[in-house]
Amino acid sequence: MPAEIERKYLVTGSEWSDASAPSVQIRQAYIANTPLASVRVRIKGTTSAFLTIKGADAALSRAEVETAITVAQAEELLTMRQGAVIEKSRFRVPFGGLMWEIDVFEGENAGLIIAEVEVPTADHAVELPPWVGQEVTGDARYYNANLASDPIRGA
Repeated sequence: MPAEIERKYLVTGSEWSDASAPSVQIRQAYIANTPLASVRVRIKGTTSAFLTIKGADAALSRAEVETAITVAQAEELLTMRQGAVIEKSRFRVPFGGLMWEIDVFEGENAGLIIAEVEVPTADHAVELPPWVGQEVTGDARYYNANLASDPIRGA
């Protein structure tokens, strides 16, 4: 089964915005969030949508299966959600030979900014940009599924 290997950090500076590509608006919600897995529906911009199942382990690597669905299907699934709709702007920033994704949260998580970087292997060395702070990889409080039910407002 495909796995997602990523590290997460809280963002402490704004220098990343100078190197970012234009953002994409993301709305997502969780249809189910159990101790074993979460089922997410996500709408990116106005033209693409996905249904994703992720393993719930709080770890560097998690099982993940994603499939494209129509925006209309996603909108209907959003009505079946548990918790709030997560709203965020995602920016992509190259740094250290990797592509970082910076999520600037809105709505109930307004002010929270998280940087994520996918790595090819769990032991891949990651050069940290100057705008990241505390690593929160494996801290389940920062999983979007948990932010939908227990928001964290940024500092």
